[in-house]
Amino acid sequence: MSIEKFKEMLDRQKLVDQVVRSQKMSRHEVAEVLVHKQHEAELANAIKRQTAAELGETLDGLSLEQARELWQRIPEARINDILWEMSDERRLELAGGREPDIEGSKISIFELVDGKLRQMPYTGKRDLEGVRPVWVDLIHASKAQRAYIGAHFGVELPDPLDVTDLEVSARFHIEDNDAIHLHSNFLLDRAGDSRSVPVAFVLYRGILFSLREEDLPVFRLQRRLARTQPGYVTDAIDVLLDLYGADVECSSDSLENSYAILAKVGKLVLNESVSDEQAASILSDIAEEEDQNGRIRSNILDTQRALNFLMRGRLLTVPQMEDAKQILRNIDSLNSHTAFLFDKINFLMDATIGFININQNKRVNQLTIFSVVFMPINVLAGMGGMSEFSMMTAGVPWPLAYGLFALGSALIGLATYVGLKHFERRRLRSPR
Repeated sequence: MSIEKFKEMLDRQKLVDQVVRSQKMSRHEVAEVLVHKQHEAELANAIKRQTAAELGETLDGLSLEQARELWQRIPEARINDILWEMSDERRLELAGGREPDIEGSKISIFELVDGKLRQMPYTGKRDLEGVRPVWVDLIHASKAQRAYIGAHFGVELPDPLDVTDLEVSARFHIEDNDAIHLHSNFLLDRAGDSRSVPVAFVLYRGILFSLREEDLPVFRLQRRLARTQPGYVTDAIDVLLDLYGADVECSSDSLENSYAILAKVGKLVLNESVSDEQAASILSDIAEEEDQNGRIRSNILDTQRALNFLMRGRLLTVPQMEDAKQILRNIDSLNSHTAFLFDKINFLMDATIGFININQNKRVNQLTIFSVVFMPINVLAGMGGMSEFSMMTAGVPWPLAYGLFALGSALIGLATYVGLKHFERRRLRSPR
């Protein structure tokens, strides 16, 4: 809805209020029910349909009097979201000194003190005044929150979910203002919920900004080490390299877990027989490990491209260059392990499918023997039929007749089965 439409609705509501107040009591009640409430409901529905960003833009575009009228009608549950979207001047006019809260998100700011990272408390923009952080970490930040933090430091912070291209130029680039942008995937290895989480990094004027939608163990580990070990990091690029290195270590741990799981699967596959239920469970485990192995390989290749970008851009000092080369050597080692795991997964998959085929062949063989055993009986029944049998047994009590028929059928079937087994054993013993 446009700002002009809101202006028209607010002006109409103001006119209705004036008309209602000028009426006598009886007509006042009628006007309130038929007109005043109708416009109130229309305005409330219009507010409900607008997003927080649209309402923030509308409040900035209205006159101060109209903005106050609209502000009074906004539900309290939406106030905080709209505070993020408004300009500082209009926020001060409508909400006084109230700062937007970081509900539903987490903003962590770290500064470098005596060679260690120290986390600063953050409740609003006032906490950023006069502070020179080395790392700003944002989790599940909205567009307004990114703009709010970025405006203070003079940099545009992207949405981590926006860039999913494979092109290096799209994922790793340097802006005109010398801001370095990197978009990478980090491994989130949880039981039953392992996946890749996109993370956006921005290096600008000695500050590392990291943006993601979920908390990651790699980031928790980095914060703990940097807080407890003096000299662990010296600048923002050190923090970035350590995050990439920790992600490679996390991938290595996940590969070790895959080795253990596939070793258990291998013991089941190498048994003399595998039931269909076991085969189904084995195939499920193999498919899950294949997916995890592919995810790990994709992530470490993504990390490799990011490090190569930093090295080609001559953005690293000599010690940082050595750290990056060590991470690349670790990645090369993991690549050989992922290739071996793919081969092992293919072998186990083929072996399991082979057992399934063997089980199916056994069933087909059993059905074939069953049909051959009863074939003579079916032939006799087809030749004579029930009418012929009744004529042959005329004068014979039916229990005796049917009993002899059943016994004869069983003997014929048994003889056929014994004959088949005899010929099969002779075939197996005969030299080829």
